Amino acid sequence: MQIHQVKRTHKRKSPKEIGRGGKRGKTSGRGTKGQKARAGRKLRPEIREVIKKIPKLRGYFFNSIQTKPVVVKLSQIEKTFKAGEEVTPKALAEKGLVSTYKGKVSKIKILIGQKDEKIPSKISFKGVLVSKSALEAIEKAGGSVS
Repeated sequence: MQIHQVKRTHKRKSPKEIGRGGKRGKTSGRGTKGQKARAGRKLRPEIREVIKKIPKLRGYFFNSIQTKPVVVKLSQIEKTFKAGEEVTPKALAEKGLVSTYKGKVSKIKILIGQKDEKIPSKISFKGVLVSKSALEAIEKAGGSVS
C-alpha cells in the first residue's frame, strides 16, 4: 500500500471549504482588504508613533552632570573652612557643600552674596571659578586664587 492509496475510515464532519463559498469565504476570516489582509503584515503600534515624536535628551549621561558650574557662596565657605585652609572641589565635596556624581565633582563657582558685607578670612582657592566681586573680597582679606 502506498500513501495515495490510503482511505479515510471516517468521513469529514464538514466538507472542505475554500475560496468563495462556505464559512471562510471572500476575505477568509481576515475581514478586510489591503495590508491588514496579507500574511506577515507589520503595522507599527500607534504608541510608537507618539513616542517617536517626543524630543529626546541628547548627550552622554542624558545631561545628568550639570554643564553650568555649581554656585557656592563665600559665606558658606567662611562657615566651613578655617583661616589658612585651601578650598578645592574635592575639599568642598568632602565637607558636603557640593555633591558628587559617580565620584566626580562638577565645576564650581564662588560668588559673593548680596548680604555678605563682611570680608572673609585668609583662605586660598584652587581649581574653582571665582566672580570678580568675590575675587576682590578674597584678595582684600589676604587670600589667593589659583
